[in-house]
Formats: sequence, structure tokens, C-alpha cells
Amino acid sequence: MKQKIINMLELQDLMNAKVNADWRSAGNEWYRAIWMEASEMLEHYGWKWWKKQDADIMQVKLEVVDIVHFALSIRLEQNKSLEETAALIATDIENSMQAEDIRKSIECLALLTLTDQGAHFNFIAGIMKYLDMSFDELYEIYVGKNVLNIFRQDNGYKEGTYKKVWNGREDNEYLADIITDLNGDSESFKDDIYTALSQRYMA
Repeated sequence: MKQKIINMLELQDLMNAKVNADWRSAGNEWYRAIWMEASEMLEHYGWKWWKKQDADIMQVKLEVVDIVHFALSIRLEQNKSLEETAALIATDIENSMQAEDIRKSIECLALLTLTDQGAHFNFIAGIMKYLDMSFDELYEIYVGKNVLNIFRQDNGYKEGTYKKVWNGREDNEYLADIITDLNGDSESFKDDIYTALSQRYMA
């Protein structure tokens, strides 16, 4: 787990630098991104008692991964070594925390994030348990989403020219299909995802 977390930290640093080479000094409000993603996660899971809602578990998992991107960024800004940072995150994940159901766990994550603007991997791990989401699955989806974020930047996301909806579906939904179809253990996994995204985006 620790080595995979180091890989994730390295990928996150690369992605952040693609957006802004001086990202560590930019004062980005990572905490705001986390609680907004938590709101989207709750929307995908469903919370409205006055209408029928079916949880879109894959989309909920993708929101977990989005939150991890921002949580990793918070930890990277603390400027500890990758080894130390990964060890602390692994400890948090192993000591997961949960409220009595997934909705309240999501709200606890949002509340804690708003309170201290920190990265709460223990509650992220608690939400993952409700989703039967293993760390290996988190890692695989994280790599996929990291590639999607790079793909977005390469295709004008920062400039506002990127199209997030393709033929009526969000790019996140295409990514979910692609990850399911590819071999996560392949050495070309990242490149295969990028190629598949390119083929669908140009279609």
C-alpha cells in the first residue's frame, strides 16, 4: 500500500504542476474542492426521501477518487518526504472511521474538512468500506482519473475549450467504462486509458 500511495503522490504532483508549475505556493483552496465533491458524492448516492433514487455506485467511487486528488495535494503541501507522507496516509487508511451510515459519513468528511481545511483519509477510508471499495480499486480508479485530468488539460480544460459532455454522457462515465474494459495490472495501463479517451473524444 505504501508504495502505491507514493506513486499516487508523485502522479498528483505531476498533475498539479501541469496546471501551475508553482502550485505549492498558489494558495489553492483544496478543502473547498473536497466538500464540494462530497456534495456531488451524496447526490450520486441519493438522499431525497420524496422520490425514488438508485445509487450510482461507480460514480460515487469516482467522487471518492476526486476527493483523494485534493487530499493528496493538501498532504504534499506540508512538504514532508514522500515516504513519511505515504506512511501517515497508510496509517489513516488502516484506522478508518465511519458514522452510522454512508450519508452521515460523507457529511462528517465535509464537516471536518470545512472545520480544519485538512485531509481526512480516515473518513475517506470509512466511506470506501460502505462501498466495498478496496485500496487496490481506489488505486486503479485514481490512475484512471489522473489520466483523465491530464487528458482534459491537454484538450483545453484550463482555457475553457474542453467539452466535458460527449454525446450526452460525461467524460467520467466514459472513464468508468474504459477502466472496466482494461487490465489494471498492465504496464501500459495509463497509456491505454489515454488512447481510449482520445478515441472516444474524437468520435
